[in-house]
Amino acid sequence: MPSLAATIDREAAVPPGGADGRAGEADQLARWIRLQSPTALRHAAALRPFLRDEFGSGPAAPSDGHLEAANALTGDLRRNVLAMSREIARAAAAPAPDRAALARLLASREAMLNWVRRAEDIWGFYLALFGQRQSRFGPMLLACDRIALDCYQYVYTGIGRAKPVPSPAPFCYMETGLGPATWRRGIAMAKLGRRPNPFPLIQLPHHRLVNPWTLGAVLHESGHNLQSDLGLWQAVPLAIARRLLEAGISPAVARVWARWHQETWADLVAVLLGGPEIVASLMDVTARSARSTQRFDPAGVHPTPWLRIPINIELLRRMGFEERARGFRQAWERLYPPPPPGAIPRALLESFPRACEAAVDAIAFQPFPQLGGRSLAGSVRFEARDQGLVEEAARRLAESRDPGIVPAVFLVGAARHALDRRWAAPGTIAGNFYRALVRR
Repeated sequence: MPSLAATIDREAAVPPGGADGRAGEADQLARWIRLQSPTALRHAAALRPFLRDEFGSGPAAPSDGHLEAANALTGDLRRNVLAMSREIARAAAAPAPDRAALARLLASREAMLNWVRRAEDIWGFYLALFGQRQSRFGPMLLACDRIALDCYQYVYTGIGRAKPVPSPAPFCYMETGLGPATWRRGIAMAKLGRRPNPFPLIQLPHHRLVNPWTLGAVLHESGHNLQSDLGLWQAVPLAIARRLLEAGISPAVARVWARWHQETWADLVAVLLGGPEIVASLMDVTARSARSTQRFDPAGVHPTPWLRIPINIELLRRMGFEERARGFRQAWERLYPPPPPGAIPRALLESFPRACEAAVDAIAFQPFPQLGGRSLAGSVRFEARDQGLVEEAARRLAESRDPGIVPAVFLVGAARHALDRRWAAPGTIAGNFYRALVRR
């Protein structure tokens, strides 16, 4: 079967005026019309599928699954560009086009250019996304991919019934100047022309990549994708609201907690996967001026930052890390005085201790059918022995030694632990962190 490029070259070579020699006509309009068909066909040819090894052949390169998903997304657009370019070819081939034929040509040309723009936007998005893997940031992004995949493997192998890990896996990329973010599988993305996103995307700013002890963000953003892929997007807020109402919390306050479900779930999943050091990483995000940290947003999906850390501290306590929980609580209370009157609704503040316990219990310690009848904490058990692995890996990272057979998801906490205890210079820890993950 001839290639798309060969087919396009053959079609573009057909004289639009047939064999009557009109191709040599000096008329400006005829010349302009004649060029529209090959130009349109070359537009289509330029929007070619991405090829295997086009973005390198090393482990940092996008997988076949990622390339296939991107090509499938652009394939329909490419076919539409080809169809419209052939409409232009037919319109341009009219021996003496009248006003109606010219109007059809112009309409086809406008439609084709609209399809070209849509296809180019998506093609260009993936070109930039995949192209980062050939830059000096490729190893860093590969390391983050491996952490995100580890999050999936931990959760999916821990739930109460067999469920295949969704494919393609999460894909990390760098976006400077912005905070971490994610786009879930299947969600309509503006960058994709409102088409469904074929695989989870995790956006990480440059300042996080160069400071890997802040990469609790990878665990958090993976948590968002896990909640979606596991089918818990509606179940979790309902479980939170039900549990709070059972605890005697007012419906108005329960609605606020239910609205916070996405971010609270992602925080708690991250701590269950990575352990106490992830709370310190979260403090990096939330610890700002008292005015910012204690400001309640009535429409916000994030818990008020001043309350967000205590929610995670409550989980640490339930996980058995009571001493670490006390340490974080004391540190947080030293950073901030009580909020001024009116900064946070009184009903939310007064009910917080009971509501926090109930919400953490609902998310992490109650069974969900989507988890095979297990709780989240029952599916992902981070225990004292796991913290021992984190601390041993921290010592080895600081000493520039192989951290050993330790899950990738533990290495964020290991880097944090080593840095907190000043066992090595930040640059040494960062270099050894990435080296350990890339060599896997």
